[in-house]
Amino acid sequence: MKFLKIFLAALLAVVVGGVLSTLLWIVVLCGIAGSFGSMPTVVTDNSILKIDMAENILDAPSSDPFGGINPMTMEQTGSITLYNALSAIDKAKSDDRIKGLYINLTGNGGISGAGIEELRKAVVDFKQSGKFVVAYNDNYSQGGYYLASAADKIYLQPEGGVSWAGMATTLMFFKNAMDRLGLHAEVFRPSVCKYKSAVEPYILNKMSDANRKQMQEMLDDMWGVITSTVGEARGIDVKELNRLADNLEVLFPEDAVKHKLVDALLYADQMDNVFADLGVEKNIDDEYNIVSLGEYCAANVPVVDFSSPKVGIVYANGDILDGDGEGDHIYPARLTETLARARKDKDIKAVVLRVNSPGGSALASDEIWREVELLKKEKPVIVSMGAYAASGGYYISCGADAIVADRLTLTGSIGVFGLFFEGGDMLRNKAGLTFDCAKTNRSADFGQSAFGMLNLRKSTPAEHAVLIRSVDKVYATFTGKVAEGRNMPLEKVLEVAEGRVWSGERALGIGLVDINGGLKDAIAIAADKAGIADNFAVTEVLEELSPIAALMQSVSVQARARIMGGEEFAAWQEFTSLKQVLNRQGVQAYCPVEVRM
Repeated sequence: MKFLKIFLAALLAVVVGGVLSTLLWIVVLCGIAGSFGSMPTVVTDNSILKIDMAENILDAPSSDPFGGINPMTMEQTGSITLYNALSAIDKAKSDDRIKGLYINLTGNGGISGAGIEELRKAVVDFKQSGKFVVAYNDNYSQGGYYLASAADKIYLQPEGGVSWAGMATTLMFFKNAMDRLGLHAEVFRPSVCKYKSAVEPYILNKMSDANRKQMQEMLDDMWGVITSTVGEARGIDVKELNRLADNLEVLFPEDAVKHKLVDALLYADQMDNVFADLGVEKNIDDEYNIVSLGEYCAANVPVVDFSSPKVGIVYANGDILDGDGEGDHIYPARLTETLARARKDKDIKAVVLRVNSPGGSALASDEIWREVELLKKEKPVIVSMGAYAASGGYYISCGADAIVADRLTLTGSIGVFGLFFEGGDMLRNKAGLTFDCAKTNRSADFGQSAFGMLNLRKSTPAEHAVLIRSVDKVYATFTGKVAEGRNMPLEKVLEVAEGRVWSGERALGIGLVDINGGLKDAIAIAADKAGIADNFAVTEVLEELSPIAALMQSVSVQARARIMGGEEFAAWQEFTSLKQVLNRQGVQAYCPVEVRM
């Protein structure tokens, strides 16, 4: 009954989609009209640059114009790219109008853990200018505190707190629910890929020993990066930081001061005294001129020097899916076309491929790998890894001239699997649907599905054997290309493969990446390899997306939420989540790991 309710709610959402198209055009036109009335921020003398997370800091530009809309509150959250944010902080170093940097993470925007690492590095570099960096917040999340720890001084609201408890990741397992529904998962995984855990939620009730081992090691590595960095910045021993986390000893503000995580407790208005002591002057309205990072980016749009040789940035952001499509996913047809444009552009002398992907289709990954190989024959290709560059994300990276990864990057997961969902029993017992088939050959109906998602029968032993051969072949191809691209003996690749996920820091030690660093480091390496380090400009080579296509793509879950009520919207989310799981079938190079700070 619940499945039917969800299905009908989803069907209703599709019906109202036509009405939404008209409404969305009205929204777009109103937005355009409103934009003409907005005035750009003016950066004046004695300005303070503020990182407030009022906007999302995205690894790559979003192709969804409505992606920043909260579907429940209808509020718009702006966005800037990480590259633009890093460039803005770098520019502010030498901008005499900017007196210092103020970290006050009160906005609703988001950023990945690896993005925080790169932003923090930019803040540390900013301090070399001699300008001040101060941080203030009502409550510090763990990731927010990691960023704030780069500041000269950290202030906290007198009734606030600091989240400092360590890192964890919790996985959801569906096997019991699937058993109750009569939904069966058929898994085809090379026996050596014991760490390839993407299939485990459908066949187990808890983590396998191998998966638990890799998850624990990955969390320990990432937490080690955070504690060592914070410890160095605040002069606190790592053992003491772990003790504080174990006992939750800095949850209360007085304890945060006592244990040196915070310098003083202040109310927000008292930051005026801090700025005055730092020598910042108020404007004619008797206020401090505080400019957000997004406003500063908008006021300092980089001007590309067309006479200079260029380093091009190409983004590979999202799940890797087969075929062609729109939205914030990686489609081989689109990404290969973008890479080809960068290859054919004679002004672009080197390319940085920014990869932020947990992988996906093995076939699509191979198509993209081929285009990277063609590009590499004509100009240097440097991969910069963001939060994820795992499985298929590593597949498309392994052939680059050099790979740069953040220490908090999740990478590796060199392995593949096949996954099919057989739903004949569920459709018969829960929905009353039956199917009959006439066929010419024994396996002519193999893979036939209902609703494009559920196979109608289980595979036969012969079919199962063919699929095992298929995933074994893809795994051999994958590991062989890693060996060739990384110039490593195949035996060494097989030792670090097995579907195992590695932190960016550990990946450096085992040869899967060349250096720990961020996007700016990758750009510098690309320019050096192209012989243009003394004089170059940076240009972003973006997918060519028509406005109509972008608009139609935006008629999605978020848009439908404007018409649907809370229950209907929740049902739609449940339906689309289920559909996403069921559609992840065939041979996949995908890593499902997610870690939040």
